Amino acid sequence: MTDQRLETLIGNLLRAGVLLAAAIVLGGGVLFLLQHGADKAAYHTFAAGGSDTRTLAGIFHSASRLQSEGLIQLGLLLLIATPVARVVLAVAGFALERDRMYVVISTLVLAILVFSLLHAT
Repeated sequence: MTDQRLETLIGNLLRAGVLLAAAIVLGGGVLFLLQHGADKAAYHTFAAGGSDTRTLAGIFHSASRLQSEGLIQLGLLLLIATPVARVVLAVAGFALERDRMYVVISTLVLAILVFSLLHAT
């Protein structure tokens, strides 16, 4: 593994992650508009998304049934997961390069990312 190869892999991962997330969100948005585009807007009340899109299992289940809200949530999860996957790939790449200092730094960054995602309210 060389620095050039690692940079190429990371760049491709980021590009693919963002494009896939955007395509899923776009598909979910189009589906939502097809299903609810003619609905009258009720601005005096706020209705949060259904309870099935508030957990990972619910999001995957909803998206697997091609429900628009589930697809949008899945795309957003992929968008959030893309930089986390980038750091995981960096840790693996630096480990293959036997660059201990960057492995330690990248592992600390990964730990901070995971901690912040798990403890967000």
